[in-house]
Amino acid sequence: MGGLTDTPARRWPLRGIAALAAVIGLGVAGSGLALAEPAPTTRDTAPTTRDTAAAAPDTTGAAADAAAAASGPAQYNFLAAAAYSLLHPTASPPGANDWSCRPSARHPNPVVLVHGTAENAYDNWAGLSGKLAADGYCVFAPNLGGAAGSPLQGLGPIAESARQLGEFVTRVLASTGASKVDIVGHSQGGMMPRYYIRNLGGSSTVDKLVALAPSNHGTDFNKLLTAITAIPGGSDILGLVCTSCVEQEASSAFITRLNAGGETHPSVRYTVIATRTDEVVTPYTSSFLAAGGNVVNTTLQQHCLLDLTEHLGISYNPIAIRLVRNALDPSTARTPGCLG
Repeated sequence: MGGLTDTPARRWPLRGIAALAAVIGLGVAGSGLALAEPAPTTRDTAPTTRDTAAAAPDTTGAAADAAAAASGPAQYNFLAAAAYSLLHPTASPPGANDWSCRPSARHPNPVVLVHGTAENAYDNWAGLSGKLAADGYCVFAPNLGGAAGSPLQGLGPIAESARQLGEFVTRVLASTGASKVDIVGHSQGGMMPRYYIRNLGGSSTVDKLVALAPSNHGTDFNKLLTAITAIPGGSDILGLVCTSCVEQEASSAFITRLNAGGETHPSVRYTVIATRTDEVVTPYTSSFLAAGGNVVNTTLQQHCLLDLTEHLGISYNPIAIRLVRNALDPSTARTPGCLG
């Protein structure tokens, strides 16, 4: 799901209503309900030198079509990034979608960043993407589950978004010569890759899944989503503009099927980073996966008790960013504090 920026806990219900209203209103006006797979975009900075060779870059299809698309600037909060993406809805986050990038021996897996509901590649990742590129990763960030050119992505059926993710991962592997990718996802983008892993062959192409405030067990959206779907015809109306919203309700058939018979795959390593002040994925514990040797569940507040970061703020939070880096490369891991 999506949400808003950090606010005191007493404002959560109001913020949740505003967020869902934005999804419904802007979804109708901006997307026309037409779902199409946007092409991946390419950054306009020079590629980082890598220390190993790989296959020739992908110069066909969507990657080539996006050659003229530019990267946006780095951002330090979601609101600034969202404002920029309204005028530049296909912008890549900084450091991402360089199709000439070759993975290094130190970081052999490209990192694919997956946005959440009513977000897009840029506004979700304009803070983290450039940091990972500076760390030496090949970073890629698609827009999935929305109309081409719309800043509101992730509104379509989750299974269709997962199919688009699978096609994008295939393109990344062909371009970089890598055998597997690591995925970092936010909200729906942290849950949806599990469908790809389980149902679409992703267990053979994904090494690590790092999820920020994922809707792994759905959400009641501070009871708002439950109230809407309880109204006769409420689910149908909401589903017209945001199918994925309905599918992410805690009791939905999609969530039930996704988690039936086991929540993880033994070949994939999972890290879940939640926040106790999440006002969108509620309760926040619904983000957590069943405990196992390949699963780490944590919260921002385990590292800084006073951290009040909410749902969308988490992808810009310094603690979360440090924990993502730790999960991707445990050899450089350090325990974050209140300053990251």
